[in-house]
Amino acid sequence: RQIRHHQVVPVAQMGVIDLNMVFRRSLLAAAALALAPAFPGLAAAAPPPAQAPSASEDERLMALFQDDQRREDALDPISQVYRGGDANPRVLRLLYTDELTRARRSAVAQSLAALAGIDRRRLSAERQISYDVFRAAKREEAMWLRADMQALTAVRPFTHFGGLQVEFPALIAKGGPLNYADEADYRENLELLHAFPQVLDNATRQFRLGIDTGVVETKLTTRNMIGQIDALLAQPLNESPFLSPLAEFPASVPEERRAALREDWRAAVTGEVLPAYRRFRTFLSAEYLPAAREAAGISAMKGGPTVYRRLIEEHTTLPLTADAVHRLGLSEVARIQREMDAVRKQLGYPQGTLRGFFDTMRSDPRFHPTKAEELSDGFAATARAVDAQVPRFFSTVPKTRLLIEPYPAYREKYEAGGSYNQGSPDATRPGTFFYNTYDLPSRFLTGIVTLYLHEGAPGHHFQISLAQENTALPDFQRFGGNNAYVEGWALYAETLGYEMGFYKDPMQHWGTLDDEMLRAMRLVVDTGIHAKGWSREAAIDYMLANSGMGRSDATAEVERYIAWPGQALGYKIGALTIQRLRRKAEAALGPKFDVRAFHEQVLGSGALPLPVLEAKIDRWIAAGRGQ
Repeated sequence: RQIRHHQVVPVAQMGVIDLNMVFRRSLLAAAALALAPAFPGLAAAAPPPAQAPSASEDERLMALFQDDQRREDALDPISQVYRGGDANPRVLRLLYTDELTRARRSAVAQSLAALAGIDRRRLSAERQISYDVFRAAKREEAMWLRADMQALTAVRPFTHFGGLQVEFPALIAKGGPLNYADEADYRENLELLHAFPQVLDNATRQFRLGIDTGVVETKLTTRNMIGQIDALLAQPLNESPFLSPLAEFPASVPEERRAALREDWRAAVTGEVLPAYRRFRTFLSAEYLPAAREAAGISAMKGGPTVYRRLIEEHTTLPLTADAVHRLGLSEVARIQREMDAVRKQLGYPQGTLRGFFDTMRSDPRFHPTKAEELSDGFAATARAVDAQVPRFFSTVPKTRLLIEPYPAYREKYEAGGSYNQGSPDATRPGTFFYNTYDLPSRFLTGIVTLYLHEGAPGHHFQISLAQENTALPDFQRFGGNNAYVEGWALYAETLGYEMGFYKDPMQHWGTLDDEMLRAMRLVVDTGIHAKGWSREAAIDYMLANSGMGRSDATAEVERYIAWPGQALGYKIGALTIQRLRRKAEAALGPKFDVRAFHEQVLGSGALPLPVLEAKIDRWIAAGRGQ
């Protein structure tokens, strides 16, 4: 979701480590300090003086987290921007380099070594949760940072569904996470423009190394990346996101300084950034595409089966096998189809088969927008209706506002039906729910409510905003997360539409079942592609045969799974877990159960691995029963 959609974001593919580091603590500290000249700010992250004996274990743990965050900030210029900080252009230039990978390994090892000196038994209940989340995240990060895993992941730095080649234009554009409040902001951001061509060149070197070692992306993903770059380069210069900061200066930038800023900025874009994109596009087309693999599944790639096993656990936070996930998906598909068949009759189609009705859904104009305003008006009306229902289900709501906007034209062809971009931690920049108006005849009016509940409120907007607004949490709980929790919550949020009364309308009831079917099919299709040898075409055919999806959506979904193996598994696994925990709490607490209190427990500690979330809910249930 950045999640890299987080959005929740695929940071995990940067890597992770081996434990048993206690005896190496001083060595690791020295290594981190040795990197300080390359990474300003890392010296400040060296181990602090020993805590005074009176310091509580909670205080020691929180100090450890602060040290870790300083190290993370020094090494991750992009995530720091989304948290409201400034990107360091010198570190930006080091993205996708071995130098930065070594620094990350050292930083993670230092944090795990320090964590080994904390006595978990002496921590408060909330800090025990923090300890468990932090330990799981750092162990996972260490695993991905191992040399053997980097050889399978670092050489594939971008796909069409995730990568700075598409993220950077949105990052630098006016209205994004960067500040443009005064001339100093413009000058700082101009340095990022100067640095970014080096990022593309670094990525090119990694892709070339993958060609040499036989670890390559698919031809499909490569063609889509080329298409994205072509769309970006085809934009008229005055419409380019790179030049959008020049459209209007704040009053704080003196009039006599603006001409020089415009000249320097345009020179950076036209003389450095756009040529770097053309250079990268030429490489992809002339060198990488011929070497890319034909097979869609990652298991066909050298080392692919190992990567996929790791990705399943990363995205579900559970030790599941591909076969088990595949069987669960088939079971959920069958269950949802039975419910869909009943709603089909409520929609006025009592004859025929469900599969035949899927074709009707795709072709009958009744179910499709004819103009973009039908979508914008529908989402606005849904937002108002949800706002009226929220107090019944939530005792705490975000301070951050939520905007509803269509995707920009240069992105829409390659995006799914909707997504969410988080607001700023201080709630001054709103979150944004994006919806897709590309190929309107393939969009559905039936999905308006469920898509808003998922991407907007109370889905991603509530979960992400409440976490980052909660300053009592350590930063990794405020801003980090895992796919099963983040996407599982958003899918669970869709199901609240039943209790809110929205699905009494058969159109919207069909829409939520269709979206739930999508998440169930993902379990089948993702494992089918990456563990069972399914082709792109076979995966698309399966989705069309088992849902009312339009071909454009089904194609975009399948190409997303090909580009991002395992990510699509988290939705259903996470939602089923949250639903099961709610049923457990309702059964155990009886009349004492309060859904607002349950949601407070689920959302109150940031995005938790599912085993940590279950342990928290179990303790809450026991406390409610007086145990």
